[in-house]
Amino acid sequence: MEKKIPLRQCVGCGERKDKRTLIRVVHTKEGEITIDFKGKANGRGTYICRKRECLKKACKNKGFERAFKVAIPEDVYNSLIKESEAFEE
Repeated sequence: MEKKIPLRQCVGCGERKDKRTLIRVVHTKEGEITIDFKGKANGRGTYICRKRECLKKACKNKGFERAFKVAIPEDVYNSLIKESEAFEE
């Protein structure tokens, strides 16, 4: 029997991809929104492609706000874009 590959949808481009190829962004109970490089952090998670365009598109179309169901300040988006420099392909 073939093993099932977990798929997740990118909040930027909307494509469904293998979970291991995406980056997880997590919203913790403390209200912090950060990139979860290990994929194990507690909190509500959403996924984004490893492309900077997808992150910018998710910020512009408020993809993270819809996924986390909270308003996100501009400085959080700026810090996510800075953190994203570490995973650019």
